[in-house]
Amino acid sequence: MTTGQTWLTEEAAARLRAELADLEGPRFADIVKKIEAARAEGDLKENGGYHAAREEQGKIVGRIRQLKHMLDNAHIGTAPESESGVVGLGMIITIDMDGEEINFLLGSREIANGEIDVYSEKSPLGSAVHGAKVGETVNYQAPNKKVYPVKIKHAKPY
Repeated sequence: MTTGQTWLTEEAAARLRAELADLEGPRFADIVKKIEAARAEGDLKENGGYHAAREEQGKIVGRIRQLKHMLDNAHIGTAPESESGVVGLGMIITIDMDGEEINFLLGSREIANGEIDVYSEKSPLGSAVHGAKVGETVNYQAPNKKVYPVKIKHAKPY
């Protein structure tokens, strides 16, 4: 996987493709109709419906661009099928940091769909644990520049 790629499962990629199809099709057509209807009402300076519809259109266009970029630059694969003991993408990681046990998915937030906290392998914590083995202690440099020892307790497929 190269820099700039997002790792996705096939299920997550399919979910994103479906969202993109919906945004480019029915949702975009609906917002265009709202804009046309609001424009037909006349004075656009004080037309709240027009401005709200244009703002919604901007959000839809932004999400379409984001999805296209993500899918164009995605590395689509399957999560590891066994517990190899090495922390990798698509795994749920359990760590001990300062006596607190933390569980998270290593990968893209698009994979988990909001079910669990997700850290990218490019994030400070994700890059600290990525490639390490269960039982190892690695150093994580927090955004405040403080370094924390992190013990990897478990790594299992999502």
